[in-house]
Amino acid sequence: MTQPNSKNRMKSEQYARLKAEIAAPYRGLRQFIYIACGASGFIGALIFFSQLLAGRDVDNALPNLALQVGIITLMVFLWRWEQRKQRRP
Repeated sequence: MTQPNSKNRMKSEQYARLKAEIAAPYRGLRQFIYIACGASGFIGALIFFSQLLAGRDVDNALPNLALQVGIITLMVFLWRWEQRKQRRP
């Protein structure tokens, strides 16, 4: 008798997942992209910051550092926006 009960639960779980995917398609993919781009920006920022500390090619390193910090900021903003949208009913 546990078999029909588990089938109903599985169907309801699948239905809930499908409903969430319809409400926000590709949410998982978008979040992965936010994390990947943010991590890339962080690594780039560390590299350009270390170049600034070393005093090497400051004219190029400063704008590149600003760009990397901007990318990190954008990814954090998009991540938080996605999380706020997910919490809303």
